Amino acid sequence: MKNIILILIIIFTISSCSKNDKKLIIFAGSASKHATEEIIKIFEKETNIKVEIIFGGSGYVLTQMMMSQMGDIYFPGSSDYMEIAKNKNVVFPETEEKICYLIPSINVVKNNPKRILKLKDLLRKDLKIAMANPEGVCLGNYSVEIIENNFSEKEKEILKKNIINYTGSCSKTVGAISLKTVDAIFGWRVFKYWDKKNIENIKLDKSEIVRIAYIPAAVSKFTKNKKNSKKFIQFLKSEKSKKIFKKYNYFVSKKQVFDYIGEEKKIGGVYEVPKNWIKKSN
Repeated sequence: MKNIILILIIIFTISSCSKNDKKLIIFAGSASKHATEEIIKIFEKETNIKVEIIFGGSGYVLTQMMMSQMGDIYFPGSSDYMEIAKNKNVVFPETEEKICYLIPSINVVKNNPKRILKLKDLLRKDLKIAMANPEGVCLGNYSVEIIENNFSEKEKEILKKNIINYTGSCSKTVGAISLKTVDAIFGWRVFKYWDKKNIENIKLDKSEIVRIAYIPAAVSKFTKNKKNSKKFIQFLKSEKSKKIFKKYNYFVSKKQVFDYIGEEKKIGGVYEVPKNWIKKSN
């Protein structure tokens, strides 16, 4: 019932906006939230095109876009859900663009009171951990992939006991550590810069990182204005927008990513989450 009500609200909101061809609707993963909100303000000022954006877990907003059959742009937090969108034939593949890059990290409470220094420290019994729900949040996919590639079966069972919250978006994952309801989260490197007062990063070893995420954007097949939708995506790729992503500490080139990690890694692609991880929703 809750999801149905949400979809009805979205349909009503989008229907109101769609009457004006100078408005765009974006369904977006929240991994780029702060930078994207600033970019939208500049875009609106320069083009006089109004932008409405719906943030959430990438899989959840994709479902909302498909159920409402409305929206102009899909802007998930990683390539995983863009591939799903392409396979479901709800975006124009030729319009897809890579906007910026994300690196997996462990995020802890400021000053690291639990002295978490490395990935395997998360096995300690005194820790509370949050992780994005891999059922609908791309960050969850990357988190599970790291766990599956770095922990033994016995260690995974120990770790799962420490995971007390499966969050429904990047914003909710950050909130868990900002509010100190947990000691650590599986997150993105940029989360530290979302809340410097409360968050620190524990950099993963290069051997522990399986792949790097990129944030893509593509025009939805439900769009009523393909021209302006493509215009916004090109604006996301502009030097002006790159400066904003850099300001929020996103990497905008492969070189920046590989220099930070210390070696080249696979970028993008799709990871199939084992079914035993798809069991909790939030």
